[in-house]
Amino acid sequence: MILRRLLPTFALFLSGCAGTLTGYPSLAKRAVENAPVGEVPAASVAVEADPAVQAQVDRLARQAQAGNDAFDKAWPAADRTARAAAGSAVSSEAWVSAQLAISALEAARNDSVSALASLDTLYVQRSNALAEGKAEGTVDQIDTARKAALAIVDSQNDRLDAIKSRLAQP
Repeated sequence: MILRRLLPTFALFLSGCAGTLTGYPSLAKRAVENAPVGEVPAASVAVEADPAVQAQVDRLARQAQAGNDAFDKAWPAADRTARAAAGSAVSSEAWVSAQLAISALEAARNDSVSALASLDTLYVQRSNALAEGKAEGTVDQIDTARKAALAIVDSQNDRLDAIKSRLAQP
């Protein structure tokens, strides 16, 4: 009984293999591969930065720096409070004071985080406009400011993580 089922399966298998005996495709170059390629585009010409975009980028860069300055100003008090609360039990007065100082520190950096988010959005919008041919220029001016804002936010994150690591977690 098993042989009856196996015989048609084996026959189908062999018929599928028979079609491959006609030969393999050639690996030789085809005529289309030797055809000349279209004109090589000329080297891209440096395009002046868009003044409206540059004004927006400058405003956001100043906002990121203002957030960094506010963070730096609030840092010493939060650092002192967290050091004093190190080893304190969760919900103790020292721990709660440290949490409040961390919250104030988070609020102080709001401008930096907001500027980074706005620069990210602007970067994507400008990239899309360039890709669709709706704008000319580059995203270099935005990318430079975005990288600076990202460095500010990353530094703030590292400092916040250092403070939070000193405190007991609920």
